[in-house]
Amino acid sequence: MKAVVLHAYGPPSNLKYEDFADPSPNSGEVLVRVHAAGVNPIDWKIRSGATAKMWPTIFPAILGYDFAGTVQALGQGVTGFAVGDRVFGRTANCYAELTTVKATETAKVPDGLDLTVAGGIATPTTTADQLIHEAVKAQAGQTILLTGALGSVGHVALFAALESGAKVIAGVRKQEIDKALALGATAAIDVNDDAALQSLGLVDAVADAIGGPLANKLLSHVKPGGTFGALTGPPSDAALHPTVTVKSFGSHPDAKAMLHYAEAIRDGKLKFTIDLLLPLANAAEAHTKGEKGGIGKIVLTA
Repeated sequence: MKAVVLHAYGPPSNLKYEDFADPSPNSGEVLVRVHAAGVNPIDWKIRSGATAKMWPTIFPAILGYDFAGTVQALGQGVTGFAVGDRVFGRTANCYAELTTVKATETAKVPDGLDLTVAGGIATPTTTADQLIHEAVKAQAGQTILLTGALGSVGHVALFAALESGAKVIAGVRKQEIDKALALGATAAIDVNDDAALQSLGLVDAVADAIGGPLANKLLSHVKPGGTFGALTGPPSDAALHPTVTVKSFGSHPDAKAMLHYAEAIRDGKLKFTIDLLLPLANAAEAHTKGEKGGIGKIVLTA
């Protein structure tokens, strides 16, 4: 098969489109011919070596965690899937023409949902779902401040929080306030405006998809006994706010959640846009543009 292979940490140019051995499904796995693979920030963090201390990479490596495609073969003991099924999910080694995935961590693509779109949604949707339901534990009637509400994870988190019955204040840039309100946010504030933050008052929880200095500012706006859900790691000032429960997490596959949001996208309830579509061979370009910022979801087509 053809795959995008990383032989050493470094710049995007280290991603090489080349021949690689075909994978075979182990017991409980399915072999998938990849139609589309999503690109996520974690991909370029791994490629650059930024995560090497936490998750050392064994080279040669194939990056990518989102995929959609068709089942080519079934490993021993797999039930519920058949060769030819359209599937999507999260697994390693997605920048390739073929990949394997645990059957329990994949789902069938809902009828009416394009495979290319399905290829980009597994990681953003599961991450958002877990931020809202596992870290923040959103409940009806709560007021939640959500940062990064227009990102590929953030806008799904907004949808998830609203589904739970919570009131959501979107923390965005000034020029994004109208967009956040159009997506259904109860209210929106400019997170770069200190006066606006000071007038915020106390909220039941913060769902933070940005981190950094802003996270420390927002800790003081969580009421005693409230929760701060942190996607990018706990705020450095967390110890200064002992009455706030800080929950940092690493997201994981969840076939049920993926399917729920995939159906919502298919039905037009949840908007999900692919901002850049490139051939698999152009993965280096995808990383260069993704790292530069100012672009939403990127998907590679095999």
